[in-house]
Amino acid sequence: MKRSILAFIAGLVAWVLVASVLNRGLRALLDGYTAAELQMHFTLAMMAGRLIIAVIASLVAGGIIGAVDPSSPRVPWVLGVIMLAAFLPAHVKLWNNFPIWYHLTFLVTLLPLLVLGARLTASGRPGKAAADAREPA
Repeated sequence: MKRSILAFIAGLVAWVLVASVLNRGLRALLDGYTAAELQMHFTLAMMAGRLIIAVIASLVAGGIIGAVDPSSPRVPWVLGVIMLAAFLPAHVKLWNNFPIWYHLTFLVTLLPLLVLGARLTASGRPGKAAADAREPA
């Protein structure tokens, strides 16, 4: 249980940190991004960059969850549901600022990418195959 809580916290912190650092990179690399961010009026390239950040942050967060607690497949699901609950009101509020594909891409992929990241990391840990072989089918 303690390990699952640690994995949840580590995954959440990782998602926020990765997204924040990469968003600073967008500010530095894309002309006009900082001004567009203030008004939430992004170009297609800016929206794509933001979605790529979300993909990377989700995979990394899931990977950290899988590394910290590979025996608990529920943790990325719990974090994903909580993050969806947190992001959904913001997306509803900003619904008219972005095309529907943007909202759906972010919201629909968030949970599966967290789970995928966790599975990729957990399945790659030493001894995981032996532990799986001992579990009853």
